[in-house]
Order: sequence, then structure tokens, then C-alpha cells
Amino acid sequence: MSAFIPLSVPNFGEKEAAYAAEAITSGWVSTSGGKVTEFEEKFAAYVGMPRAVAANSGTSALHLAAMAAGLGPGDEVLVPALTFIAAVNPTTRYVGAQPVFLGCDDSLCLDPAAVEDFCATHCTLQNGKLINNATGAHVKAMVVVHVFGNMADLPRLMALAETYHLILIEDATEALGTRYTSGPYAGRAAGTIGDIGCYSFNGNKIITTGAGGMVVSNHPDWTEACKHRSTQAKADMLQFYHDEMGYNYRMTNVQACLGIAQLERLEDFIKVKQARYAQYKAALDGVKGLRILPFRTDCTRPNLWFFSLYLKDSGLDRDTVIEQLQAQGIQTRPVWALINEQADYPKNEAYHLEKAEDYRRYIVNLPCSTNLSEADCQRVIDAVLALV
Repeated sequence: MSAFIPLSVPNFGEKEAAYAAEAITSGWVSTSGGKVTEFEEKFAAYVGMPRAVAANSGTSALHLAAMAAGLGPGDEVLVPALTFIAAVNPTTRYVGAQPVFLGCDDSLCLDPAAVEDFCATHCTLQNGKLINNATGAHVKAMVVVHVFGNMADLPRLMALAETYHLILIEDATEALGTRYTSGPYAGRAAGTIGDIGCYSFNGNKIITTGAGGMVVSNHPDWTEACKHRSTQAKADMLQFYHDEMGYNYRMTNVQACLGIAQLERLEDFIKVKQARYAQYKAALDGVKGLRILPFRTDCTRPNLWFFSLYLKDSGLDRDTVIEQLQAQGIQTRPVWALINEQADYPKNEAYHLEKAEDYRRYIVNLPCSTNLSEADCQRVIDAVLALV
């Protein structure tokens, strides 16, 4: 049998090994050491922000962002239904707020039309606050996820945030390297346009530290609050005085070394993504009803993190395709189950989910590692074509 082709795995090499060895041989392997600061500074420079704060996961980065934004009990947050659940848990329930679920547009990102309809027809502006007519709660923020590295429609979403006095949290956990190339935000990176933005370095992300995250903000005091809370809220390092409840959300020095090495390779990773995406698209898009979902390239440079095969017009069943490819040693996955259907979230409001439900039913994510070879990509293509 041919070698197993994973969905998305880390791409480590000599540079990562050498940098990590520096931390190990120095003895600075935990949360103390200069490499965390170095990684923060180099990351901030890459995304074009004055400050970045490292965390131990994208989830904790989003929790820090929600706290910095002042979200809490009595607040509601507009969130996408089609995303990973870690975009919603830390920005709502962790801080005592409640989500309102909205659907996606064809980029798979939060639909500005759904946001506008909800705000205009289901809410009322009262004294500068958007009030949900059904619950009486203050709709205080929205979470915008750049799904699979595809940039959400931030010009429209930012305008809605301004009109309705909403804090905009950017979940750029899948979108490091995605940026606007034209329009009002030309040159701006995903995660740097809203009030606060978060990134992830999980093992399947375009760069990885094994686990880790980062926060940036257009409010310097919010960034400092994130740093303070992520390091146990120590007001006096020597005397162990803590001035509020803090968290052990720190990144280790070894992880930071991996992050520095990976960041130096990011643009090369994106070139591989571009080549493999083009290969899939040329071979599969439009063949017997198959589609490779597009990225927004008219005004952005996406990082092309995940590739989506859309089966609706092919007559193929999503789960059968996944099972048959797995039998050939090819790992794929469906897109996430809608969050409003999980845990106790069905009790929360949800609107305009038709497209989200459709994409949930018909998407299969194909192998997309940054070390995926042209030959292995062709093997995936041949396996898919054999099913139609």
C-alpha cells in the first residue's frame, strides 16, 4: 500500500532543530527566557503591528481578547455558526457572555448581510448600545473568523461594527500570512484591522509551535492587559503580588524558538500552498460536478491554509468519500459541525444559516500540508477522480 498522506502536518527541518537546541542547551526551556520576547517582536513586525503577546494556544489568545474587550455577563456576541468551536467558547461562555449565531457567505466567513439584517431588524440602538429586542441584552461585539485563510469582508463588517457600536474581534487563527492587496485596507494583515486579533500555532496551522497563540490589538492598553493576565497578573515579580485574577497562558522558550524558525519559512510555505491549490483546482474544479472552493483573490493574498472540495453537484456523499479515501491511505475531513447544534448552544439564537448548513453537508477538506509533494497531490487527485 502507498504511504499515508495526512491532512495537515507540521513542516519542521534543520532550522527548527537548531533554534530549539539553543533553548535546550541554555537551560531556558520553560516560560522564562528571551526567545518568547524575540518571537513576539518578529511576529509583530511581520503582521505590521507595534506589539504582539504570545500565548499557549489560539484558544487562550481568544480568551485574553474577550477579557481585554470587556465582555462579560449580560453581553451578547455575534459569532459564526460555521467555525471551530474554540472561536466561540472563549469569546462568550468563558467570560459569561452569550453568542448569537449567524451564517456565512460564499467565502465561508461571517456574512455581512446576515450581520446587517440581525442588527437592523432584531435590535435597537439605545444610548449608543445595540440592544437585542428578543433578550434585552447588550449586543457588544462580533467575532469574525477568517475561515481556512480566506479573508472575511472586513470593509463591510468594519462599517457595520462602527454603525452599531460593536467591538470587532478578528479570529485569524487560520489566516497568518493572509493580507489585503487593494482597497481601504491594502497592505493590512488578517488580525490587524479590527479592535483585537488572535492567531494560532497549533500543529496543523500554517506555522506551528506545537501549541501556541498570539494576540495583537489596535488598543495598546488591551495588548498590555493581555500580557499581564497571561502571566498570572503579577504586579510585583519579586514579591509575588498579583493585582487581579491571572492565567498561566504563557508560551515556553522552546516553543518560541520553533515559532521564530517557522516564521522565517512562512512565505515559502505559502508558495507551496499556492502550487498545491493550483494543482487541485486545475485537475478537479468543474469535473463531473466537483468544485474546489475559491479564495478571495480580487483584493487579498490568502495563505490558502485549507482546501475545500465541494460535492453538491457531483452526486457523491461526503462521508462515503472520506471513508473511501481513508481506505487508500488519504486523510480528509468534513468541515465543522455547526456550533449552534452542539453542547447547550441550541438555546441561543441563530439566523441565516442556509449556506452554512449547505457547506457543512458537502465540503471535504483535502490534504494540504506545506510539505505535500506534487506526486502525493496527484495521488489524491487520482483517488478523487476514481470516485466520480
